[in-house]
Amino acid sequence: MTDMTRWQELFAAKAKTLYPADDVSHDVLHIDRVVKTALQLAQAEGADIRVVMPAAYFHDFVNVPKDDPRRKMASRLSADAAVAYLREVGYPEEQLPAIHHAIAAHSFSANIAPETIEAKVVQDADRLDALGAFGIARCFSVSTLLKRPYYNGDDAWAEARPLDDGCFAVDHFPVKLFKIAGTMQTDTARLEAKRRADFMKSYLEQMKTEISGDFSSGVAA
Repeated sequence: MTDMTRWQELFAAKAKTLYPADDVSHDVLHIDRVVKTALQLAQAEGADIRVVMPAAYFHDFVNVPKDDPRRKMASRLSADAAVAYLREVGYPEEQLPAIHHAIAAHSFSANIAPETIEAKVVQDADRLDALGAFGIARCFSVSTLLKRPYYNGDDAWAEARPLDDGCFAVDHFPVKLFKIAGTMQTDTARLEAKRRADFMKSYLEQMKTEISGDFSSGVAA
């Protein structure tokens, strides 16, 4: 067993105790997906897994709710807490500054530019989980948690009103999620982001059909 395998087993066990089951958009399953994606991106982009792997596991070490005024500080708080934990368990000290930066820079709201390939990989891996099938699931999970309806019943697609993702889940797709696809830092993630965004757009087209109640064109004669 390699040193990194032993560390990953320790971090996976820590993650199971760290991430709340009552927030399915930021639970341990989200962490598992981000870690897998980050490791794949690291291999494709030549990033150091000694930085990428722990940063991916602990990028949400401190979970601040979406509607909390401290939300913009969440990634910095997570970076501080993660480094403190890693130092406590004896992770190599020379990797800690790069891990801290990768965690601090992953957040959309923190507005910290990733300066290393490792930070770019971690940011891309986390943002990819906001796209595709799980991006859709997570969007509606958060909206339900915040008691927001799926869409505006009078104008679902904001044809005669301003978009407002603070009120309607579907509005979050054009307001933020589709824009995330354009923020990918690595070539590998850009290709995957486009594939996932295209899937989301096809999902919304299906939703439009179901909201309208007119599915006659899809029914065989």
